[in-house]
Amino acid sequence: MKTTDKTPKNNLDRPQDYPRLLAEIKERIRSAQYEALKAVNKELVGLYWDIGRMIVERQRDAEHGAAIAEQLSNDLRTEFPGISGFSRRNIFYMREFYLLYRDDERVQPLVAQISWTHNLVIFQRCKDPLEREFYLRMTRKFGWSKNVLIHQIDNQSYEKSMLGQTNFDKALTPELRAQAKLAVKDEYTFDFLEFGEEYSERELERALIARIEDFLRAMGGMFAFMGSQYRLEVDGKEFFIDLLLFHRRLRCLVAIELKVGDFLPEFVGKMQFYLVALDRQIRQEDENPSIGIILCKEKSRTIVEYALHNANNPIGVATYEITRTLPKALKGQLPSPKDIAHLLEDL
Repeated sequence: MKTTDKTPKNNLDRPQDYPRLLAEIKERIRSAQYEALKAVNKELVGLYWDIGRMIVERQRDAEHGAAIAEQLSNDLRTEFPGISGFSRRNIFYMREFYLLYRDDERVQPLVAQISWTHNLVIFQRCKDPLEREFYLRMTRKFGWSKNVLIHQIDNQSYEKSMLGQTNFDKALTPELRAQAKLAVKDEYTFDFLEFGEEYSERELERALIARIEDFLRAMGGMFAFMGSQYRLEVDGKEFFIDLLLFHRRLRCLVAIELKVGDFLPEFVGKMQFYLVALDRQIRQEDENPSIGIILCKEKSRTIVEYALHNANNPIGVATYEITRTLPKALKGQLPSPKDIAHLLEDL
């Protein structure tokens, strides 16, 4: 007697497995598209670099740069009518692009890893070489869109990241240290808020949640919102974290305490308690240690330094403003160029 094997030959014989197959194929296609886009972008930036180099090598002096750009634009658009990017202005930018980076061996490998549009934003808006390198590396690492990049530059993320006060050097592993330092700024700009001179911490929290997309963008663009007044229970007692976020690149929980006044040393002890509770109760096995950010209206840098000196959990202390202006008193306090360059190497 012949029997029929009714066992499915493979998972596709079960209709419920098709959605998984479709999802996997879609993800593979998106991955291929992304890799193809990166390859095309690298070739395009390389092409523009070579055009800029050839212009510089052949022109007699800088005065002829504009004239050459005009002539090349006309001739190239005639020869290649279906290819965009050969406007007079863009060809002039190619020349300036090459001149800007031709002697900077640290940065040359980076420019091909982000789009031409992003490169234009950075070299037009940033005058300091280390500042340009910072935004090149951050754009590459975090995948900032053009608008996010512009927002980060306008909000002076370079200065605010370099000035950051944390204890990450001793509280985090070398693998996480540099990323965490650059993820936690010294000052955050919440220019989307509308407050008078007096408001409570709860009002600040509610306003940030009401504009959650703007808040996450101001924090740096790699955060996901986990909750407000996030409840923890320890030994039968309840405790509440003002805001709990998750940093996608660092793969860690980030607890935020909001303070509408000056920083006080006792804030650190409370934050350490929260971080221990998060790590023991909430953190997943594949996640990194939780980080705390104490966000105050004002702070004394010396008091913060003393308060963090013996703290074992990773904590950063930052201030917030509702304007875009970096305090003039801090502009001369950036680390040395050598220290900044060393930090950027770890990105």
